[in-house]
Amino acid sequence: MSNFLELGLKAEILKALEEIGFETPTPIQAESIPYLLESNNNLIARAQTGTGKTAAFGLPILQQIDVANKVTQALILSPTRELALQIANDLKIFAKYIKGLRISAVYGGASIETQIKELNRGAHIVVATPGRALDLIKRKRLVVEHIRFLVLDEADEMLNMGFKDELDAILATTPETKQNLLFSATMPPEMQKIAKKYIKEAHEISVGKKNTGALTVTHQYYMVQSRDRYQALKRIVDFYPDIYGIVFCRTRAETKQVADNLMADGYNADALHGDLSQAQRDYVMNRFRKRQLQLLVATDVAARGLDVNDLTHVINYNLPDDPEVYVHRSGRTGRAGKEGLSISIIHLREKGKIRQIERMLNKKIERQLVPQGEEICERQLFHLIDKMQSVKVQRKQIEQYLPAIYEKLNDLSREEIIQGFVSLEFNRFLQYYKNARNINVSEKEAKRSDRTSERSKERGRDKRNRRNFQRFFINIGEKDGLQTGELLNIISRSVRNRDAKIGKIDVMKSFSFFEVDAEYTDRVLEGFSNADWKGIDLNVEIAQERKGSKRKRVRR
Repeated sequence: MSNFLELGLKAEILKALEEIGFETPTPIQAESIPYLLESNNNLIARAQTGTGKTAAFGLPILQQIDVANKVTQALILSPTRELALQIANDLKIFAKYIKGLRISAVYGGASIETQIKELNRGAHIVVATPGRALDLIKRKRLVVEHIRFLVLDEADEMLNMGFKDELDAILATTPETKQNLLFSATMPPEMQKIAKKYIKEAHEISVGKKNTGALTVTHQYYMVQSRDRYQALKRIVDFYPDIYGIVFCRTRAETKQVADNLMADGYNADALHGDLSQAQRDYVMNRFRKRQLQLLVATDVAARGLDVNDLTHVINYNLPDDPEVYVHRSGRTGRAGKEGLSISIIHLREKGKIRQIERMLNKKIERQLVPQGEEICERQLFHLIDKMQSVKVQRKQIEQYLPAIYEKLNDLSREEIIQGFVSLEFNRFLQYYKNARNINVSEKEAKRSDRTSERSKERGRDKRNRRNFQRFFINIGEKDGLQTGELLNIISRSVRNRDAKIGKIDVMKSFSFFEVDAEYTDRVLEGFSNADWKGIDLNVEIAQERKGSKRKRVRR
């Protein structure tokens, strides 16, 4: 299909698309829209983030809504409130000229009473997060018995965030006659089980090569010692003065710390994580979208639904546990035919992860050396000169001051004036990087690490030693009626991964400690975000190591 007119969409939708500059459908749109307009069968579509999925399922749904019938006819589920709001806003833009069509977004972290009032006024399409949707269904405020379309968008991420039980419950309450549409970047085993149970006889669409990155993205990594990771980040940012990108961290705590450090060091940055209120999140995201921020430091979950164009860089402050998550991260840059750069800052023990990602991308990730102080100063200097060349002089505003300025500078030569202005702007970098040390891991260290890694594999690295467990604090204990078995179940539901080994569990009087395979640290922290148990809001943090403690590994 060369344009949207050929897809069979009605005039009202085409007019809205023309206004926002939509001309040629993306591959997922070209395949999904005609199929959904012509068929009532279920659909499973695999496509990466940023491929136009909202229009792929949204346009055919909008076309088939019976506006005269005030009941809810479509329910769209998404993993985060940001993505839910984005989908709802996009649909409202597409439906601008469809008179009387109502779209509502419902999600946690906002007043449920306000959302109930909006639903009572009528909503043909409801976009919701799973937890809030199920809550409203139980209250009989979100009526789904008449829906014709159920969409699971970013379905894999909903499972990663622990929404399987909610999805099961919602799907079980909806009519069997509805059309189920599942859009996902990946198809993990749990998602396959849900698809097999509820999305039967589905037509499948897969756009692009499976699990591969965009051709417009260049992939690089820098290798440093763990203690030098933040210094490496600053040097990379300084080396790219016009950077506009996202820095991905593993946990909320790390996200906040990195962002706070960057801001304290004078960088134009802010954080996006689960501890922010909705108003704070909206404020940060709006600043980033308007380019009032150069760097957004975020967790993977917090960045879901953040659709920003023209990102120049994605920086992996930590590599994700799952290589597919790397592909999703890197796909946020290099869009619309523009070039993008995906950078990873790794330490010696992470070279194996780089190799895994290379196999998935089917391309080489090139090692780069962290820039030295002299290189950074040179890059910043010529960036300053380029800015001076291209600056638009507002002569009318400064004309009255020019005679006095000329008089003050009269005794200086042209060369002295240039040197003075450059030094005034540039001295900070010269001073900071004057005696900067080389933080790159040497080739000798890297080769020694490779040999050590190979020997470890030969001995069986699956037999992980004791220090690979991370210890956590949780704010419930015996006085709350907690027992070891119950805490084990809570942890399992939070991690949502059978491969994650659970170590020692200590249930104390007012609080408890537990251990989980260190690789799943971020999943534990995110899994317990906004969680509760018997009405108690759960607080889980990384526990401080006790001096002189001798802890034995508990085998399970």
